[in-house]
Amino acid sequence: MNKREKLLYLIKYLLSEDKRYKNILVPESKEEQFKLFRSLVNVRLPKPVSEEFLTVQDDFLRSEIAEKGISDIADMQPISGKIYLWKGDITTLRCGAIVNAANSQMQGCFQPCHSCIDNAIHTFSGVQLRLKCAEIMREQGHDEPTGTAKITPAYNLPCGSIIHTVGPTVSGKLTEVHCIQLENCYKACLGIAAKNNIKSVALCCISTGVFGFPQELAAKIAVRTVREFLQKNNTEVIFNVFRQDDFEIYDKLLR
Repeated sequence: MNKREKLLYLIKYLLSEDKRYKNILVPESKEEQFKLFRSLVNVRLPKPVSEEFLTVQDDFLRSEIAEKGISDIADMQPISGKIYLWKGDITTLRCGAIVNAANSQMQGCFQPCHSCIDNAIHTFSGVQLRLKCAEIMREQGHDEPTGTAKITPAYNLPCGSIIHTVGPTVSGKLTEVHCIQLENCYKACLGIAAKNNIKSVALCCISTGVFGFPQELAAKIAVRTVREFLQKNNTEVIFNVFRQDDFEIYDKLLR
């Protein structure tokens, strides 16, 4: 199968899983076909899938990521000591581990084609990630508390592992508890990286954006926590940002 045929195979497989989808028509353009594929993956509950589906999916997703362009920490220059600042799509980053800003159910974003990092990571990692997260949560028996973290394989992403953390949601006045919870997120992620001998970890902007934590204060907490961690550890840390205003905030703090 060529790439287009793989995409159509994946769409038809996902549509066949649920009789409610029987009247959905597959669009003609590749862009709309990928949006449909992503939507179906996003809403799909964690359940087994055929080995053939996984083979086709894995080939397709790795090709998609390669086309976007993979960035390797080995080709980057640190901005300060063992700290890097990089602006880009975290699903294309090759390093020891990336951090995902997850929700307390730890099973990814179920909103079709949502722009959050959780959605992107689950989409391009593959359906295996939601299955693995569901297994972890079943064994745990309760939602993931704010300020903690879990590690999973990265499956089709170029990084080695994914560290999932639940950050605070600030819906009203920012409190000291929110700040402590955010600091705990970074500590938990860095601690898991060190425990698993991960040599480099990319940290996203946890809890900012739609989750309401003020960007500048969040960055200050992140940078302070990382610098304290690096006093006793040799892990390389990448601050990964997607927006220019976040890049400027971190650039100023780190220089």
